[in-house]
Amino acid sequence: MFWRALGLFVLTAVAEIVGCYLPFLWLRGGRSPFLLVPAAVSLGVFAWLLTLHPTGASRTYAAYGGVYIAVALLWLWFVEGERPSAWDVTGAVVALIGMAIIVLAPRR
Repeated sequence: MFWRALGLFVLTAVAEIVGCYLPFLWLRGGRSPFLLVPAAVSLGVFAWLLTLHPTGASRTYAAYGGVYIAVALLWLWFVEGERPSAWDVTGAVVALIGMAIIVLAPRR
């Protein structure tokens, strides 16, 4: 279950980041406003992916936050070309530990 949840969280994070990064390119990068179309689709996919998680919405959002942080730092490195600092990596590890605690906690 953990690996399935982690994979789903990663896909969800990528969909959210793409959905937010494309408008950023339009607003701050002088790119085409047509980027808003795939951005809207990506955010729709993001919302749909959140519904596929097996736990309640609030718990899902809490655990998802840890994965989002790690994926955002990977995006920073591989898409934007800026290598994360040791502090960035440490923060992401702490967030992922928090995510694992939430996901792996015993349930009634």
